Amino acid sequence: MKPRVVAIGWGLAVTAVLLVPPLALRDRLPEPLATHWGSGSMPDGSMPFTSYLLMVVLLWAVPWLVMVAVAGRAITRRQGRMVWWGCLFALGVMLTGVNAQTLAANLDLSDWTGARLTGWQVAVMLLATLAAAVLAGYLGRGAPDQSPGQDAAPPRMRLRPGQRTVWVSHVVSVLAVVAALAGLAALAVTGTLFLVGTVSGPLVALLPGFVIISVVGLAGMSLTVTVSGDSLVIGFGPFGWPARRIPLSRIEQAWAEERSPAQVGGWGLRGLPGSATIMLRGGECLVVRYHSGGQLAISIDDAERGASLINALITERAEL
Repeated sequence: MKPRVVAIGWGLAVTAVLLVPPLALRDRLPEPLATHWGSGSMPDGSMPFTSYLLMVVLLWAVPWLVMVAVAGRAITRRQGRMVWWGCLFALGVMLTGVNAQTLAANLDLSDWTGARLTGWQVAVMLLATLAAAVLAGYLGRGAPDQSPGQDAAPPRMRLRPGQRTVWVSHVVSVLAVVAALAGLAALAVTGTLFLVGTVSGPLVALLPGFVIISVVGLAGMSLTVTVSGDSLVIGFGPFGWPARRIPLSRIEQAWAEERSPAQVGGWGLRGLPGSATIMLRGGECLVVRYHSGGQLAISIDDAERGASLINALITERAEL
C-alpha cells in the first residue's frame, strides 16, 4: 500500500479520535477545561471547550497535512523513511494520549481547578509515543538504499557540435511556503489591528518577527537552478533573487545523489563553505565538486539530467 494512502487513513482516524470523544462527553466536562498542569498534579491553566478542541485538531492537522504533502520526497531514502513513518505515528499517538488524559482529568467535574493529572499517566503516554516512533520507523525503513556512489562514472550528455543546451529545474519547499503564508497572515492581521487602534504594546513588538519570518519564508520557499553556457545559476525565491552564479570553470564534475535532511542536519543552507547543501526537500540532489575539492549539493528535480549537461559542457570546454 502506498505511504500517502496510509498517511491519509491514519490522519483521518486520529482526527476522529480527537473529535468524537470530547463531543460525546461534552455534557460531563466543566467549562472551561483544565488544559495545563505544572510540576505537581494541580492544574495551572484552562481553556474554553471550543478553543481546546480547535487547538488539538490544529496541532494534529497542520503537521499531518505537511507530512502527506512531502510523502513522495521524504521516503526516497531509508533514513528519511524511518523519520517520516516514526514522526507520523508518534505524533498521532501522543496527541491521542494527551487528549485522553485531559478528558479523563476533567470528567464529571464542576470546576476545572479540581482536575488532577498524575506523573505515571504522563509517563505512560510518553512511553507509548516512543514505542510508536521506534516501531513505525523500524517497520517503515524498507530495503537499504541503492544510490550510486560518488566514485561511479559521472553521467555526461552528448552534445552536437555548435549545439546550445539549457537545463532549468525548479523545486518548492512546502515547509517554507507554510512559514511564509503564516508570517504574512500574522503580519497582515497584527498590522491591521494596530492601524485601527485595537492592539498595542507587546503584540506590536512581534511585528518585526513576523516580517523576518515572511521574508525568510519567501526567499526559501522555492529554488531555481539553471545550467547554460559557462555557469550554473542558483536562484532563490519566486523571483529567482537573490541568485548565486558558479562558473563551470570552477567545477570538476557533477552527479545526482539521494540525500535527506537528516543526513545534512536539517532544511535550508547546511554545512560550511566548501562542503555545503541547499536542502529544500529530501530526495534527489545535484552535487557538484569543485577543483579545490569542495562540494555543493542542491536538492532539485531532474538532477541527473542537470549533472549530465554540466559534465558535457565541462568536457566541451576542455576540448577547445
